[in-house]
Amino acid sequence: MSIITDVTRMFLTRTTKPFSFKNEYDRTLPYEECDNLGLYIHIPFCKSICSFCPYCKVKYSKELCDAYVDSLLKEIHLVAGGKEKKTATSLYFGGGTPALAADRLKEIIDTVSLYFDITEGIGVELHPDNVTPCVLQVLKDAGVTKISIGIQSFQKKFQSILGRNTVDIDALRQALAAVPFETVSMDFIFALPSQTFEDLKSDIDAAFANGANHVAIYPFIDFTFTSSKVSALPKKEKRALLDAITNYCLEKGYARDSIWTFSSEKQAHYSSMTRDNFLGFGCSATTLLKEQFKINTFSVEEYCKRIEQKELPTSLTTRFTLRQRMIYYLFWTAYSTRVRAEDFEKFFGVPLKKMYGFELKIAKLAGFVTEDNGVFSMTPKGAFYYHYYENFYTLAYIDKMWGIMRKEAFPEGIDL
Repeated sequence: MSIITDVTRMFLTRTTKPFSFKNEYDRTLPYEECDNLGLYIHIPFCKSICSFCPYCKVKYSKELCDAYVDSLLKEIHLVAGGKEKKTATSLYFGGGTPALAADRLKEIIDTVSLYFDITEGIGVELHPDNVTPCVLQVLKDAGVTKISIGIQSFQKKFQSILGRNTVDIDALRQALAAVPFETVSMDFIFALPSQTFEDLKSDIDAAFANGANHVAIYPFIDFTFTSSKVSALPKKEKRALLDAITNYCLEKGYARDSIWTFSSEKQAHYSSMTRDNFLGFGCSATTLLKEQFKINTFSVEEYCKRIEQKELPTSLTTRFTLRQRMIYYLFWTAYSTRVRAEDFEKFFGVPLKKMYGFELKIAKLAGFVTEDNGVFSMTPKGAFYYHYYENFYTLAYIDKMWGIMRKEAFPEGIDL
């Protein structure tokens, strides 16, 4: 897998140099001139730990959670204090289970609002157990406009495989009807063992029939550092399943707003990924700026210690070459299924075709993209191979980095 990603990286960046992450960071983050800036906050607490989940999380305790939130508030002040108020497109809370800190989300949002004007809403990830009228009302009163519910599957056979409890669909529907939000997204995992089109179709139909106006169908990825024993579908079956469910959603009139998300209403959007630049706060949160990418420590204890010392909790930083930054931009922008040449030129000051004209020509010949008036859009074939490469990227890069950072709070450095 690393051979595929290494060759692709060298070809697209025109250098043999890896992405080199070092144990260093800037005391002041230069985000003021960044357009299309998103915000992300990580709440790493869960009541139980799912074996398949690769994200940074720890067992919940009220005392530890409150201490963490206190440090989180201080991190926001450290990063943004003393700077002019900045427009941000969105704020997303991920985890972990952010609703375990529901009673303090308003405090966090109010602190963020001292430094940022958020224009496209605030989203929070939820475990199905959190979807109660009481919790939803607390979130709405705090200013949350979008929620994403990690269903994974409504079906008992897959809930058993994933170690999840049965979802009470009736209670879910009633709670969502009692406290409405602009976007109600439901997450599902595809490419589970023996999963069929009918299985996935049933989940999607159930989602839209019970309060969702947006669904996300994420591929199962077998991270090496998780304890999951689940094996993903083979490539051929995975592509057939993704193509079939994509065609079904499009035939139903659902809008596709990213590689694996679909909405039944035009205004319904939920994605913390498709941003030109973003600031991340909390354990494991990442920050992407014009010339650098940084990631915070995965250790809650060390995170809090750094903040108490009035130091940023950055664990690793990479400084981009121009070509490396372009690849980051194109990879994550392509997640939306389209890249606009005008946006690329505005961001980098150079035409897209001047930098990647040959690659775009190959992509068109291969049937991966189409071009219309400077907009390059993925075909279903291109979307599958984006997903297919993203799987290699995840296992070659993210798996390696997260695997190390779960063991070491501040590694000396990592080359990817």
